[in-house]
Amino acid sequence: MELTEDKRYIRIKHAVGKAIGDYGLIVEGDRIAVGVSGGKDSYTLLHILEELRRRAPVKYELVAITIDSGYPGFRTDIIEDHLRERGFAYHMETTDHYDIIQSKRRPGSSYCSICARLKRGSLYTLAERLGCNKLALGHHLDDFVETLLLNQFFVGSLKAMAPGMLADNGKITVIRPLVYVEEQDIIPFSRQNRFPVVCCCCPVCGSADQQRKKMKELLTNLQKSYPHVKRSLLRSLANVHPRHLLDTRLEKRPEARP
Repeated sequence: MELTEDKRYIRIKHAVGKAIGDYGLIVEGDRIAVGVSGGKDSYTLLHILEELRRRAPVKYELVAITIDSGYPGFRTDIIEDHLRERGFAYHMETTDHYDIIQSKRRPGSSYCSICARLKRGSLYTLAERLGCNKLALGHHLDDFVETLLLNQFFVGSLKAMAPGMLADNGKITVIRPLVYVEEQDIIPFSRQNRFPVVCCCCPVCGSADQQRKKMKELLTNLQKSYPHVKRSLLRSLANVHPRHLLDTRLEKRPEARP
């Protein structure tokens, strides 16, 4: 089944291609592991990268990788059927993350932070084992600006995500080609192409990350008055003026005297 090639498809594909070009995310000979969680974002990323690969002037490979954290009811078979039917190279990795979380988690604390760390480590390890030099993740424009606000509101740090950066293991480069793509395009695109979205089956996922939900609500309300606010916030991450910040670790040129 081919993707529906309408204006939204063209817009998403153009945005991903622009991000790849702007930040040099993909080069000749890359073998890229694409993290496929079963969610709308990762399916969109995988399919758009494949569409671009077919026409790209550089040659690169894709392999879809899925981490099964062991949550009861997680339907890896649905993800696997989709990947196989669409002709993707893929690998499904079963882990005991759920058991580890159950034994290590403090009563009343969130699953999400522990789960994310364990899954991230498994993605890095698996990508390296499969001979990949890059790992593509499905973080989109909204994730970038929400993370920016979360760090400013709750951490006191001017930080978001990077479109491309060397992973903690020093071997795999993490890339985020959906950086210019808004969630409001991904949702209908996923539905239109009937991607088989699978719940992660975490018992508290969706209720634990209240701070991120608040940032999403804040941005939604701001957009009613300022339609381009999210893209403006994203642009600010690429338009930094160190002289006008307070961090004494930043190199600042002395002010010119009259």
